[in-house]
Amino acid sequence: MELKKNISLKPYNTFGIDVNAERFIEISGIDELKSLISNGLLQQTKFIILGGGSNVLFTRDFEGLVVKNNIAGINVDKADHGMVRVTAGAGIVWSELVDFCIENNYGGIENLSLIPGSVGAAPIQNIGAYGVELKDIFHTLTALEVATGEARVFTKEECRFAYRDSVFKRELKGKYIIVSVSLALQENPVPDTNYGAIKDELRNMGVDETPGIQSVGEAVISIRRRKLPDPEEIGNAGSFFKNPVVSMEHFKEIQGKYPDMPFYEVDAEHIKIPAGWMIEQCGWKGKSFGDAGVHESQALVLVNHGKATGQEIIKLAMNIMTSVSETFAVELEMEVNVI
Repeated sequence: MELKKNISLKPYNTFGIDVNAERFIEISGIDELKSLISNGLLQQTKFIILGGGSNVLFTRDFEGLVVKNNIAGINVDKADHGMVRVTAGAGIVWSELVDFCIENNYGGIENLSLIPGSVGAAPIQNIGAYGVELKDIFHTLTALEVATGEARVFTKEECRFAYRDSVFKRELKGKYIIVSVSLALQENPVPDTNYGAIKDELRNMGVDETPGIQSVGEAVISIRRRKLPDPEEIGNAGSFFKNPVVSMEHFKEIQGKYPDMPFYEVDAEHIKIPAGWMIEQCGWKGKSFGDAGVHESQALVLVNHGKATGQEIIKLAMNIMTSVSETFAVELEMEVNVI
């Protein structure tokens, strides 16, 4: 565990933003993290925990300590009623955990294939895709309290999961560091193929009506690769904005002007509208301003074509938010963590 100074963070964020960290350290175990806490380093300076760097936008050099979480390890415990409990270190790449589970026929996680980022970041965002959210397969997580270094186990209820949200983005932000996450998965899985896009993709793949979780995972990966740009090829952080939820009354007003608008029912009183669709209607899709731009195939994704700064990306994001607000009277919320 070596404390480094003035380290470029460009290799550590999928946007590829070239900023420096005043101090930088990588941890590979819980004991190393406890040592940082007991030495008072995290209490004495501003710090951030960095996993895969796939949900962060740096807008300036970070004057503090960046802790790269590389805590690894996967353990499997049998549970009752055909369930298994899979516990993974926070530093593991999320897609590698999904691959591990599919290979071992542990079901429930396959719809979350190819989501970028680390295991430790997954509950913070309550990641989700194709009809499944992390909370649907979540059991518990273990985190260390920054003030004391003591470990605490959080239940699903204590995490207070919501759409792309959790207690760790709000009341407990910066107060706990996640070290492991436990999932409750099916040992003899029946995959969820109710999501329309998955059904269509399986049909195109020639898969029969009773697909296994491997086929579902392959279908999801195929869809994501077609819709979303690869950060290895062009800098991005995936979906930049949350899909907004509006009242039924407001939805009816918008639908009166845009009868072909896609939507998803949340409950009897609320409707979710795809942010990417609204951004596209406002004319932003495929537009570039210097090296900052909106992806040509998915308007929900902002991209760095090469040398864009975080300030240029955030300026573009703010202009898009203003445009959507003026057109639809809907306020977009950024999903990406801006630093």
